[in-house]
Amino acid sequence: MTDTRTSAWHALARRINAGWDLVAYHFSPPGLLLGSVLFALSLTPSLLPRTELVQGVLSGCSFAVGYGIGNFAHWSWGFLGLRVPPGRITRLLGFVVALACLVLLGIALGNANPWQNSVRAVMGMAPVATSQPLLIAAVALPIALLLMLAGKLLVTLIRLVWQKLPPAMPPRAALLLSALLVGAVMALLVNGVVLRGALRLADRFYERLDAVVSDSGDAPARPSQTGSDASLIPWNTIGRDARLYVQTGPDAAAITAMTGKPAIEPLRSYVGLRSAPTVEARARLALAELERIGAFDRSVLVLVMPVGTGWVDRAAIDTLEYLHGGDVATVAVQYSYLTSWLSLLVEPDYGSETAQALFQTVYEHWTQLPKTQRPRLYLHGLSLGALASQASAPLYDVLGDPFQGALWVGPPFSSGIWRWATTNRQPGSPAWLPRFGNDTAIRFLNQSGTTAWPDTPWGPMRTVFLQYASDPIVFFDPAADWQRPDWLAAPRGPDVSPALNWYPVVTFLQLALDMALAQTSPIGYGHVYAPRDYIDAWVAVTQPPGWTGAELEALKRKIPADEYLP
Repeated sequence: MTDTRTSAWHALARRINAGWDLVAYHFSPPGLLLGSVLFALSLTPSLLPRTELVQGVLSGCSFAVGYGIGNFAHWSWGFLGLRVPPGRITRLLGFVVALACLVLLGIALGNANPWQNSVRAVMGMAPVATSQPLLIAAVALPIALLLMLAGKLLVTLIRLVWQKLPPAMPPRAALLLSALLVGAVMALLVNGVVLRGALRLADRFYERLDAVVSDSGDAPARPSQTGSDASLIPWNTIGRDARLYVQTGPDAAAITAMTGKPAIEPLRSYVGLRSAPTVEARARLALAELERIGAFDRSVLVLVMPVGTGWVDRAAIDTLEYLHGGDVATVAVQYSYLTSWLSLLVEPDYGSETAQALFQTVYEHWTQLPKTQRPRLYLHGLSLGALASQASAPLYDVLGDPFQGALWVGPPFSSGIWRWATTNRQPGSPAWLPRFGNDTAIRFLNQSGTTAWPDTPWGPMRTVFLQYASDPIVFFDPAADWQRPDWLAAPRGPDVSPALNWYPVVTFLQLALDMALAQTSPIGYGHVYAPRDYIDAWVAVTQPPGWTGAELEALKRKIPADEYLP
């Protein structure tokens, strides 16, 4: 019996080795073919325009992924002991496959420019250079080879572990165990050591950068400004992004010059991560600063959740202050040092704790004020700030005394309220611009403005989601690996290429890369929101008095959009 088991083990071992030998010493034709297919598909349009460097990285990774899948299928053929054609036929098939791959790659690279230009055309961008396909190939080749080498090293490691396992172990179980062991160790190293170590380094880098900036520059002179001598928040506890938010907004004279209407000084306050030791302490400090500067005497009070680094979009706050003649108070509280897309991947709920603490602290004070003498209360956030802000106010806790509304811009794909409203949209409305319920509580807005909105009166709380169909932060879909996203159904968004199609694996990679580069698009597309669209959104949410349609259009034309590029 033992001899029989040993003989079976050796037979399976020879079969496994035959599979490995089939692909170990030369390129796998199925791998080359599938890799070429994914390479070609990666050149097709996605949501955002791509430079030759970015496209080369994407195409190289796509080729390597396709090669890995095809190579595994090739190995499985040998492992299963299936018949292999004679050597002459095999060499002929290899030659045919190689020729087909070259033809496919040539055709795809020849179409790369038209595909990219279809994205750039809907965004009003100039066409790409004619030499771009050659540059893409030059970038993609070394990346693909490097990733393929890494894959071969991983397979070699599995093979070494498999050979070291006891011969008495069933061979198939030994193979499975070796793959699991190597996979677990690699996952632990990459996720638990390399990735987390890199994120810690990134967090420390941004923290030190924030601290370095905080040691420079003069504090504001006006007592109402954060960081002034009269402020409860020390100037050296807020960083560069906070200082831009506090110092660069329009004063009363600038608002009057822009709008032609009388104005007062707007109030902006900001609490940094170093301004107080805990989330609760930062929320209490924010309230104390609001009371100090007289924020509750203004007509509008907005609780702002910044993006991951603490940055607040100037276009959002400036337009709000223009519309209300400066009769506005805003407060922001920092919760992270990481950039938004990193925070979204590793700590998406971290900002929610800060948002909840800020809202509960301010809301409790706000509800104690006479209703006829308190400001209208709104929530606002962009990107990761929109995600955090949506978690700040449980609906059932505010029904007795509701705040007035919210403007959430570029909400990430994982946003709870946004996803629920989009999933349960009215039949026939597109996923990129849904209509929800009876249109009295939640509405969606893009570059097209409010002309398509119904005449239905708003309810007591107005919530607007401002989003562009080309924003990958909003429309990234983790299921795009195997499922066509709803927003690709006709009709398409006005800023999405008509040549964009869904392809398994490739579309997921394209959207993931788009998400990391979401702010590289022109203003008014992708994740870069334009002042004119903020104006439409704030008008819908806050109802600023004294504006005619013609005056609003004139304001949109007058605001220099290029000043707000990230």
